[in-house]
Amino acid sequence: MADLSDFSKWNEKVDLAMKMARVGVLLDRKAALRRWDNGLNVFQVYLGEILSHAGIPFEWIDDVEQLTERAFDVLLVALDRKEEKAVTPIWRFAEQGGIVIAYGGLSSLAGRLGFADRGSVGKGYAWLPMHVGVSHPLRYLRATPWIAMSEDGPPYSAIGQIHSEHPQGASLGSALLQFDVGKGIIDRWAVDIAETVVGLQQGAEPVIEDGIPALDGTGSIDDGMLKADDGMAMDWELDRLTTETATPYFAHPYADWWREVLIGHLLNRVVDRGLTLPFVGYWPAGIEQVAMISLDSDLNVNESAETTLAVLREHGVKATWCMMEPGYDSHIYPRVLAEGHELAFHYNAVEHDRGKWGEAEFQRQLQWLKKATGLTEIHSNKNHYTRFEGWGELFRWCETHGIASDQTRGPSKKGNVGFLFGTCHPYFPISWADEKNRLYDVLEVGFLTQDLNHPRLADMSVTVPFLERVRQVRGVAHFLFHQVHIHNQPSVRKALRNVVHEAKRRGFVFWTGKQISEWERTRRTVRVVGMNEDGTVQLTSGKDVADLVVWVPVPRGQRHLSAETMARPFGVSCIKKVVSVNKAEEDRGGKQGKWAGGMRHG
Repeated sequence: MADLSDFSKWNEKVDLAMKMARVGVLLDRKAALRRWDNGLNVFQVYLGEILSHAGIPFEWIDDVEQLTERAFDVLLVALDRKEEKAVTPIWRFAEQGGIVIAYGGLSSLAGRLGFADRGSVGKGYAWLPMHVGVSHPLRYLRATPWIAMSEDGPPYSAIGQIHSEHPQGASLGSALLQFDVGKGIIDRWAVDIAETVVGLQQGAEPVIEDGIPALDGTGSIDDGMLKADDGMAMDWELDRLTTETATPYFAHPYADWWREVLIGHLLNRVVDRGLTLPFVGYWPAGIEQVAMISLDSDLNVNESAETTLAVLREHGVKATWCMMEPGYDSHIYPRVLAEGHELAFHYNAVEHDRGKWGEAEFQRQLQWLKKATGLTEIHSNKNHYTRFEGWGELFRWCETHGIASDQTRGPSKKGNVGFLFGTCHPYFPISWADEKNRLYDVLEVGFLTQDLNHPRLADMSVTVPFLERVRQVRGVAHFLFHQVHIHNQPSVRKALRNVVHEAKRRGFVFWTGKQISEWERTRRTVRVVGMNEDGTVQLTSGKDVADLVVWVPVPRGQRHLSAETMARPFGVSCIKKVVSVNKAEEDRGGKQGKWAGGMRHG
């Protein structure tokens, strides 16, 4: 059962009931099929992944006519058809009091709103005021701005600006337009946020050739070897900063910031209408952000494993050991497991290290690892040297052969450390159009840097900037080291100790890749399904979950609670409740609900 302790105390502080908003997400089936039939991507599907990771409850609809069948309060338009009859129900929904939010779509409504669609434009930067975004310009990969054409449309507000190519480039129009339509509102973002998040995290296209190197020589990714960072969508000049030691790094988690903009805007619109939208927190109670150490065995020197075990034991840190064939001697593995570490796969597709790219080789090496370690299941993988080809092959292999989490997406060069894929959050990657843009059942947990203080890599001056940024967005600070460098180089050992020290100072908790993956998968089985008349929140869950955080946004104008119960995730005042859900008890009781907190009328 959910933990009901102190609920009565909580109830006494609230004198207003809250109504939960019902959110629908439109992905028009006919529009999607038309694109897929022509080999085009529908990355708008990824809006569902953004909402799911944020713990936001929502329902998919694939036809606008379904708006009349369901009592939605909010409609998020992921993909619509450019036909008048397909958008008329959306207009009617807003007129009757609904909240409509679109991301680069609704071109068929532009004229009715007094605007004209300028058509699609390429990458650039969006400037947003602090109350809807972050102070730093946000990189986007595609936008569809509108321009005002008539004063006959409904009243509107224009928020922010998008600029072409450069943060100070030519202004292309407003980032967000907000229209008053009848009793409701239509908000339209010029940026397709879901598509931009996908492009930042996974690249704009499959990896089939070397990427473009940095002009300053710090990021020579054109090395004749296909890797994850060959497909990065960042700008070498505009998206990097340097530390006090002149070490360059990608400083901005743009994908995570866009997520926060999207969720914060949605929640603010909900509470503005006197509604609430409870959602599940990223981490268990008592944890705000997570740090992770992964270790790639590469040269497989037994002594390096011994040294690494000692260093980790000294600091009380558990790590993920990614093992590459031929591995350590057999007596090492029981020791690694006995000290609480994770044994993971380090798939080798590097030809000069006798590796090969292909599913059969992936399977063969994985079977070697299981036999060498005596394990029947391996949870995590990271590719040697971040080798990567195409778009989804690696993720399909992981699915097929039981790998639940991948860690391959990270930097291979000194000059592209940091947020080169725009994120430090775990996420499920999306497939290409040939698989109808389904989500792969493989959790990606990318890394920020490797082997700090190694002579050929970045120094430890990046440690604090990375930790501070990760703490800001409540993600995972994943640092990669190699046991052989920890063993042979005192400077790398110093950097590892520094990472642990600085992370713990800032409240990070160290988890293995398997722990992160299992928690993310478990928390996603929890769903907020409603609120009762007395204000309690109903949950369903597919698994037992302990110490789950549930946030309940407070409608605008409602009396605030005491400071001890309040926080502002995504910039919205919320009540924080910690609950535990017992799936077995739920099943025995034959009920769908769990109580995550109580609120009642005054």
